Amino acid sequence: MRRIALSMVIIAVLVAAGGWVGPAGAVESARCVATAKPRGTAARIVGVAESVRRDLDLSAAVVRVTVRGREVVTAAVGESMADVPATTDMRFRAGSVGIAYMNLVLLQLVDKGVVSLDDPIARWFPALRQADKVTLRMLGSTTSGYPDFESYAPFVKRLYADPFRHWTAQELLDLALDRPSWYEPGTNWSYSHANFIILGQILERVTRTPLKELLRRQVLNPLRLSATVSETSAVIPGPVLHSYTIERGFFEDATYWNPSWSTADGAILTSNICDLAVSARAVGTGRLISAKSFRELLNPGTVGLGGPTKDCPATLCVPQTQQHHFGLGVIVQNGWILQKPSLAGYSAVQTYLPGKDIAIAVATTRGRTTTEVNSAETVANRIGALLTS
Repeated sequence: MRRIALSMVIIAVLVAAGGWVGPAGAVESARCVATAKPRGTAARIVGVAESVRRDLDLSAAVVRVTVRGREVVTAAVGESMADVPATTDMRFRAGSVGIAYMNLVLLQLVDKGVVSLDDPIARWFPALRQADKVTLRMLGSTTSGYPDFESYAPFVKRLYADPFRHWTAQELLDLALDRPSWYEPGTNWSYSHANFIILGQILERVTRTPLKELLRRQVLNPLRLSATVSETSAVIPGPVLHSYTIERGFFEDATYWNPSWSTADGAILTSNICDLAVSARAVGTGRLISAKSFRELLNPGTVGLGGPTKDCPATLCVPQTQQHHFGLGVIVQNGWILQKPSLAGYSAVQTYLPGKDIAIAVATTRGRTTTEVNSAETVANRIGALLTS
């Protein structure tokens, strides 16, 4: 009994100090707490979030803004579920942020001389179509020409028939490669989930480490993103921000739709708004990679590519310009460096403005009449305009 009491005292001291050490030795961060009585700029930011929530009929909007690494505001408006207010420590799906993290690990391997961005993927997948022409750079920048499966009718039909189904990487790649390449590798740009599934498998082969563990060791732990985890199922650690969708023709809770199809197994992340803000600044400053690799992250050669082809629709083969282009797992848009995941009623944005050292993180969930695919981007854009005007 004395040992139990002593253990409880130790835990209480650790919690009072701002964290506690779990069984795996990871330090849990303090709770992601809303700003008390926002005033001035902080109050105006909350006002923007509430205004957009009303205008777009969102269920909830959660925001955090930092300048030079210091909190300006952390706030939540709206509801997670009926009569359940949204809170700042609620967790949500972070979707394509995992793609940015995979590319950070790739660039870390480049920095160490383990691989080159221009290595053909035939080194690891010799039987894959055009593997001798497709490079690691093309996977990371999604310029391989491999078709996407998300808009492919057979996939969409099966997904909506059973949104709780777990998809394997091989099933997804078979669907993607069921069609001819959309263009010759490296000659155009198109968003394709297939690229990132292949990239994740290559990272595992190069490092001989499961991707989930690799991202934890190389990205999550160094950045102390203790609320960000990779799950192999539809689980979201609590407290949970619920999501809603009308994708199947009626309004429904889509919180636990299975995200296994969305990117490489091991990079399917859930997070909270505080971790997302830290991530925005870390990715936007190139904190985990060399200066040379950071330049590659922002423009690996995508500027000038893009445009629809006979096989690739305009919604996916988008022209890449200096003002708005895809890098290695990130988007560069009018000077901001961002990722903007959206999945099953969730949308989020992590965005960073160099020079002014502004990081903005937003997560939103749709309401019954919401039409925007990524309403978090609308919130982030208005906050960005407020802070830079």
